Amino acid sequence: MRPTVTSLDELPAELSDRAEGAIQSGRNVRAGYARGVGLEFGPLIALCQADPIFQRAIGAMHGRSVVLHHKLMNIMLIMRFASLNPAGHIIEFGSYRGGSALFMAAIARLCGLPQKIFALDTYAGMPATDAVLDHHTAGDFQDTDYDSLIKLRDELGLDNLIPLRGLFADTVGNIPPADRRFALAHIDCDIYPSLAFSLEWVKPHMAQGGFIICDDPLTSTCLGAMQAVEEHLVRKGALAEQVFPHLVYRWPPIAGH
Repeated sequence: MRPTVTSLDELPAELSDRAEGAIQSGRNVRAGYARGVGLEFGPLIALCQADPIFQRAIGAMHGRSVVLHHKLMNIMLIMRFASLNPAGHIIEFGSYRGGSALFMAAIARLCGLPQKIFALDTYAGMPATDAVLDHHTAGDFQDTDYDSLIKLRDELGLDNLIPLRGLFADTVGNIPPADRRFALAHIDCDIYPSLAFSLEWVKPHMAQGGFIICDDPLTSTCLGAMQAVEEHLVRKGALAEQVFPHLVYRWPPIAGH
C-alpha cells in the first residue's frame, strides 16, 4: 500500500477485482494481501478508525456486537472497494444481537449500495450443538433481544435490514425467491451444524465472485466450525483469499489464472 495514502478514499486499485492480473486459483490474491496485511501490520486500522463512514456505521451498532473491530473493518473494505456483484444481496448467518447486521446495513446505506441485508438467528441463543466437535453448547449467547433490534433498526431508518428469527433451516425459506442471490455471506457461527448448513445452503445462491466470510473457524473454541469449512469449502476446491482477520473465500471461484 502506498505510504502517501491518508484516507480510505485514496486506497489503491489493488483492492478491486478490476486490478489486472490479480486473480489466481479462483480468488483475488492481491486484494487479500492488501486487506489482510494492511489490517495486521499496516496503516489500514488507523485509516478505518479515522473514516467517517466507518465511525457512523460503528455508531449504528449501539454496542450490540462482539465482532472485533478489525473484522468489521475488513467487511467494510470488501463492501466498499471489492466491487460487490450488484445482482446479489448480503446474508448473515448468526446475528446474535444484530450489531454486525446493523453495521453492514449502515455501510450499504451510507455508500449507496443496493444490497439488502438478511440477518438470520434464533435471537434466543445457540441451537443444539455437536457434543464431540463443538465447544459451545445449546443456549450459549442467549442474552439478546429481537424486539429491541427491530426498534433500533426502525429508529435508524435502516429498512434495508431484514432480521429473520428462528433456526436457519426454518427461516431461509422466508427469503423471497427473487432475493436469493448473494454477493456476500457473513457466517458468524461457532458450531459445526450451523456452519455446515449455512455453507451448503448458500453456495448455490452465491452471485458470481461472491464473498463468503467465516468469522469463527480460526478461534480456539471453534474446531467444529473449522471442520465445516474444510468439508464444505476447502475439499470443494475453494482456496482462501484471506486468513486474517478472518477466513474469506470466493464462491463460485472467480475466473482467472
